[in-house]
Amino acid sequence: MDVKEIDILGDHIADHWYYRHKAQVLERCLGPRGYRSMLDIGAGSGFFTRHLMTSGLIERGVCVDTGYAEDADETVNAKPLGFRTQITDSDADLVLLMDVLEHVDDDAALLSAYVDQVPNGADFIISVPAFSFLWSGHDVFLEHRRRYTLAELEAVVIAAGLEVEDGFYAFAPVFPIAATLRLLERRKTAESQLTRHHPLVNAGLSALCALEKPLMKRNRLAGLSVFCRAHKP
Repeated sequence: MDVKEIDILGDHIADHWYYRHKAQVLERCLGPRGYRSMLDIGAGSGFFTRHLMTSGLIERGVCVDTGYAEDADETVNAKPLGFRTQITDSDADLVLLMDVLEHVDDDAALLSAYVDQVPNGADFIISVPAFSFLWSGHDVFLEHRRRYTLAELEAVVIAAGLEVEDGFYAFAPVFPIAATLRLLERRKTAESQLTRHHPLVNAGLSALCALEKPLMKRNRLAGLSVFCRAHKP
């Protein structure tokens, strides 16, 4: 998650419906395959890396974020987890970029730089916010440069030297609600829309999002987030 939002949710990240569902979407992207090592770019709190390590889907992880004060190391389920302000190379067979590309001017160049740092055959899971017409003060707060369609994200992935395996929209069940609210929003001032919810609200929104699971990977029409799975040939 974005380092700007860590203070908002604190230790309640895993309880929030948005991050809970996003972690489930990520698991569906990976499938049953286990990975040796993951590189999590723009990792923030490291929520997604910790989740996958706890779930037994990766053996070790490295989180990279320029927002870290310094490098650090810890363990999750007796597995090594590192936090780095930057890297120059990696042996990771899985690379994660969750809501990262929208923060930079040249998204293809940033992605290409990390493609060059990992071995051939490495898998990439990438997510970005969907649709320019959903632009809001939340994007301004997080210093986004853009939002994407699925076709636009896939074009960036290909330009960076990767081969697309799969792409789809997520959070489709809540898309109509969010789209209506954002289109009615008159002010686009910098303000986070992330907030802690009552457990009943979290449960309700989680249940609503769960409705998309059976057909989610076939959804190339609409959603709040765009996901793409690719690999380095």
